Amino acid sequence: MPLFDHLGLTVADLDRAFAQWDPVLTALGCVSDGSEMEGGMAWSREGETELILYRALEPAGEPHRSGRIGWQHLAFALDSHADVERLHRIALDAGWSTVRDPKIFSRFSDRYYASFVEDDNGIRIEFVHNPPCSAREE
Repeated sequence: MPLFDHLGLTVADLDRAFAQWDPVLTALGCVSDGSEMEGGMAWSREGETELILYRALEPAGEPHRSGRIGWQHLAFALDSHADVERLHRIALDAGWSTVRDPKIFSRFSDRYYASFVEDDNGIRIEFVHNPPCSAREE
């Protein structure tokens, strides 16, 4: 059984958020039919956790700011440095903003290669390749 069944995020502009998230989640192997149901749009991979974006009931609010109480970020585990760089480019092409360019984060380990991006709502995600100590980088 997965640790999480689904993750729901509220966004100011659902159509814009879908346009930003869809290329990234599609590149991660998730699928969405692009239809809105009960105020949200969802992606999933068969038998895995679902991610749902919900239309804000009060869209006039300010975007989330990292470091405030609540959401910090969601890290997507990837198989290589090249995958981190590819997903980072896909996100930027879809309108995400760079928080941290792809690089080694040696404060975590010499194997921790990651990038961070934010969407228009201030929702931050990370793309990370962090192989076990015994694995070698391809």
